Amino acid sequence: MADRTVQPKVTTFAGLSLDRPRIMGIVNVTPDSFSDGGEALRVKDAVSRGRAMLAAGADILDIGGESTRPRATPVSVDEECARVSPVIETLAGDGALISIDSRRSAVMRTAVAAGAKIVNDVTALDGDPDAAAVVAETGVSVILMHMQGAPQTMQDNPTYDVPSQDIRDYLSGRIAACEAADISRDRIAVDAGIGFGKTLDHNLELLAHMDVLHALACAVVLGVSRKSFIGRLTGVEDPRERVAGSVAAALATRDLGVQIFRVHDVAQTRQALDVWEAIRQTHPS
Repeated sequence: MADRTVQPKVTTFAGLSLDRPRIMGIVNVTPDSFSDGGEALRVKDAVSRGRAMLAAGADILDIGGESTRPRATPVSVDEECARVSPVIETLAGDGALISIDSRRSAVMRTAVAAGAKIVNDVTALDGDPDAAAVVAETGVSVILMHMQGAPQTMQDNPTYDVPSQDIRDYLSGRIAACEAADISRDRIAVDAGIGFGKTLDHNLELLAHMDVLHALACAVVLGVSRKSFIGRLTGVEDPRERVAGSVAAALATRDLGVQIFRVHDVAQTRQALDVWEAIRQTHPS
């Protein structure tokens, strides 16, 4: 992909310069997330994980209290808030830049009050009628992700004409809705939602054409870490053993201008991206 290396025009998001690739470390305060469920359900374990990710090179910590894996069981708003609030308070108190991974306005509001500066919503602020108002009122930044259907049904029969173009058009519409709700474009990043209502072929087409999202004039986020499409390509069933495939996808899409990488394996991703950047700076395309 060297001849397609992209230099995006968007240079900042949520106060971070995008002059180098940024890493968002995943902290799932859940018992049932697909890769690491139960590993950080206790507050002290989640805080330890977050601190270790910061030490390993994470720029953002994405804290989530409800799994959105395929066919995941929803939890109550109160339970989700109880899981994430003390973790956010502690890590924000350490000075970390925190994202709340939630699709519920009440959880978003609670998380922002606890110190979160970014809302990361798998429904692109379309799943809760009050979500856009919370983001607008609190002044935080937002990541709009594409998902076809809901977690319980999204893999039943996902269908697209051309995935990258369809998803670009959907996200364009969600950006317009955000701007109508007084959320300025410079506060918005977009995520194509790899694995969220997509087949293997859909995911691969998206990854090969991530550069189309730059037409939206927003920062571009990618979440491929340990996902099932890597297992389907490689035969690796254990998500924790898919680190190499995850890093490979990150490097391929960095060539296409992806700026923020949402990952479980911070140290490995940081090392790979640092080497990639050094090579590019020595011999840019």
